[in-house]
Amino acid sequence: MYRLLFSLVIARIPAETVHHLTLRALSAIQSVPGAVPLLRRLLAPRDPALAVRALGMEFPGPLGLAAGFDKDAVAYEALGAFGFGHVEIGTVTGRPQPGNPRPRLFRLVPDRAVINRMGFNNEGSLAAARRLRDRGAATIVGVNIGKTKVVPESSAAADYVTSTERLAPHADYLVVNVSSPNTPGLRDLQAVEHLRPLLTAVRAAADRSSPRRVPLLVKIAPDLADDDVDAVADLALDLGLDGIIATNTTVSRDALLSPPELVKETGGLSGAPLKERSLEVLRRLRARTGGRLTLISVGGVESADDVWERIRAGATLVQAYTGMLYGGPLWAWRVNRALSRRLRASAFSTLDEARR
Repeated sequence: MYRLLFSLVIARIPAETVHHLTLRALSAIQSVPGAVPLLRRLLAPRDPALAVRALGMEFPGPLGLAAGFDKDAVAYEALGAFGFGHVEIGTVTGRPQPGNPRPRLFRLVPDRAVINRMGFNNEGSLAAARRLRDRGAATIVGVNIGKTKVVPESSAAADYVTSTERLAPHADYLVVNVSSPNTPGLRDLQAVEHLRPLLTAVRAAADRSSPRRVPLLVKIAPDLADDDVDAVADLALDLGLDGIIATNTTVSRDALLSPPELVKETGGLSGAPLKERSLEVLRRLRARTGGRLTLISVGGVESADDVWERIRAGATLVQAYTGMLYGGPLWAWRVNRALSRRLRASAFSTLDEARR
């Protein structure tokens, strides 16, 4: 039914308009007393075999919502109630910023993909901190932080530190995003000579801002060369990071089926075309780190089979975004149910066993 609604109605409405309407609806659900707990009872993962112990927490299921959907922490409780085991908000920057000019979000329906050049549009880390300050513990919330566009590279660490100091006390985990293609110069920070001092500064800021140790991860691009993936993995181990999220969107446009006028749009490509490279990077990270880091795999995840494949390849947790856009509001619930059946039909009792 959702597929019919998508083809007849949703696909005819600008993608960013649908995004905003969806966030408003989710925010409205959160304002109704008892609505979120009821949805959670109906749709949240309940199979104890799907539970994952990671980053010092118990995740009810491995599937989470990737950063980019709830940029300003306005709907994370409702999103968690719809079946996601965790929700990553952001990307949040030190200062508020409008992002890039519209249009900046494009559906590539034949490819089950999306191109975005949003440009970290958000209300800033201070506003996000205010929204997260009084949150409950029902939904595990990660906070993804990035660089404000107008801040020069020489001041990038200070900008990340500002967001860290504001958000670390309210985050279940923090993610340093240096991999979006939509902020000029941001991906240059993935080079280890820039990344080391940045991550060191963020770690120190998190430690002095929160009474507990907040897990820290870094999110990398699929477009990194294999040697650079290895270098980031080695750096993460050397600095004692808690994990790596792989991968962000890609600037590649290989073998797409959508009309040329869409394919030529600049920005990061997400969805099904990213599946193969995301899996390659995951396997490389697993081989390089030997299970010593939490690996969160994202990119081209559309089904329970995709989640299962990522876990078998070494992912501790899995995230999606575009899969939900094409799958509808009950997508996470369906994936969790199918994943539970897949696990019970396997030779493993838990996802942790399947990962080994």
